[in-house]
Amino acid sequence: MANDTADATLTRPDGQPLREADNVDEMYLTFALGAEEYGVNISGVTEIVGMQRIMSIPDVPSYIKGVINLRGKVIPLMDVRLRFGMPERAYDERTVIIVMDVGEAPVGLIVDGVSEVLEIPPSQVDRHGQFGRSSTRSVIAGIGRIGDRVAVLLDTSVLVADGDINLPADIAA
Repeated sequence: MANDTADATLTRPDGQPLREADNVDEMYLTFALGAEEYGVNISGVTEIVGMQRIMSIPDVPSYIKGVINLRGKVIPLMDVRLRFGMPERAYDERTVIIVMDVGEAPVGLIVDGVSEVLEIPPSQVDRHGQFGRSSTRSVIAGIGRIGDRVAVLLDTSVLVADGDINLPADIAA
């Protein structure tokens, strides 16, 4: 399932490359899962790569698809569709891996396709406490309003915090 797509460079909403002066706390990489739009803060995104050969790992949840070797780094992959209980779908030329640093470890999120980088100020974000489950940590950091669109903003530390992508030491080394 290799994809010849070149690694994507993150850009600001105006199409210019991100700069150190940009307020990354308000910038989100948006992506599609089915008909819905989701976003992750770009501060943790290291790169976007096309699908590659995935090595399966036994005894992990079904949404952990395995690992890839990306320039000498072993990166565990989570299919976000499956993590959210959505139906599985075949990977195609739009399917990508969003490589992120979550904590101290790289993690790859498999998504249907990336959309764009959007600047969403805090005044345009409705916090997750308004949507239930306020007593426990939620994978939803908030709902971002962008004009007439909305994007579910994810807390990636919660998304991968349950320990399901910790690899045995002999594989991760």
